[in-house]
Amino acid sequence: MRYVQLPATFFTTNRERLVAMIPEKSLVVLNANDIMPTNADGSMGFMQNSDLYYLSGVDQEDTILLLFPGASDPKRREVLFVRETNEYLATWEGAKLSKEEGRAVSGIETVLWLSDFDRVFRDLMFEAETLYLNSNEHVRAGNPVQTRDSRFIETVRNQYPLHRLARIAPMIYRMRMIKSPEEVEALREATRSTEAGFRRVLQFVKPGVTEYDVEAELSHEYIKRRSRGFSYPPIIASGLNACVLHYLENNATCEDGEMLLMDVAAEYAYYHSDMTRTIPVNGKFTPRQRQVYEAVLRVLRACSKMLRPGVIPSEYQEEVNKIMEAEIIGLGLIDPEEVAKQDPDKPLYKKYFMHGVSHQIGLDVHDVYDPTLPYAEGMVLTVEPGIYIREEKLAVRLENLILIGRDDNEDLMEGVPLEADEIEALMQQQ
Repeated sequence: MRYVQLPATFFTTNRERLVAMIPEKSLVVLNANDIMPTNADGSMGFMQNSDLYYLSGVDQEDTILLLFPGASDPKRREVLFVRETNEYLATWEGAKLSKEEGRAVSGIETVLWLSDFDRVFRDLMFEAETLYLNSNEHVRAGNPVQTRDSRFIETVRNQYPLHRLARIAPMIYRMRMIKSPEEVEALREATRSTEAGFRRVLQFVKPGVTEYDVEAELSHEYIKRRSRGFSYPPIIASGLNACVLHYLENNATCEDGEMLLMDVAAEYAYYHSDMTRTIPVNGKFTPRQRQVYEAVLRVLRACSKMLRPGVIPSEYQEEVNKIMEAEIIGLGLIDPEEVAKQDPDKPLYKKYFMHGVSHQIGLDVHDVYDPTLPYAEGMVLTVEPGIYIREEKLAVRLENLILIGRDDNEDLMEGVPLEADEIEALMQQQ
């Protein structure tokens, strides 16, 4: 791994918080993600299950975490199972974690080989009454592929039909919503790389460069700073392409007079940054481009102040919509008299602003959350308003990360160029 590992005390504390929430005689099991195949003998790069990583710090396939705080044998109250290295693996893939390394990374004393899992699990199921199992319960998850966790659930239902099964995800999700100091620092590191990449492309972008040229510049900057690379598939969209919310082709040439929207960021130690900036390809905003840019920037600043402890997410979005509607009227895109007569279920502003403005971020880009809970101190959310004007081949989206504080919020991207004048000045230094 390229990144500096988070301290084992972070993962130990997370486990302690989780087991404090589960009833007596409860056993928790979490599985690593699969390595997904492509074609022929190919495979995708490995990405650890976020919940397993949050509780163990292990960045390796074929891993199982078992927690049983009420086990009669103290050595079996926390057990980490990892894949045993052999000469073949060491030669072809590289050595896997040793037991000693597993202890150092996770803070778990009892580390066994994966081949021991069935025996230990069977013994502990005689003591357990409830088995807490994991699944992806993100409200936007489609879950089209069966995971190791889902296969394990089927196995348990067949082999232990009289045990009570329960969901661990809601407990972990509530924990993950509030970021610890270690997590905030990892997010800061990801954001530092993101800022460096943006400053790099400000010195690079000019008429005639391609969207994939820009992608390459960003990738270079992220990777050399110990990131895996992009936090998510990069959106680098010039001109009309920027009006496609999830544009991923990145294959067009950036033309003089166009705007370039970049929804790009780096990850670090499994923590994800998320940033959007929109810049003039030739380094100078036209009056209309600046007008739209300043409108979006005002919305971003207003939203950043509105994210406060106790605010209900749905009510926050409603207020954002009102602010955005006023800005879109001010840009002459919709008529205030028509707005007064509009169908409230089909507001006119949605032609130009059609998405939510904030989401949780952390171990996942769209991090897990409980939509029924209000915002709270320690949460980190994006703020990403945008206005998309297809008839003008013009779109502006801006996005920063906001850490909700007790008295004031902190913009984790405060140092990333944002003001139109600053962007113009930096681009003129090419």
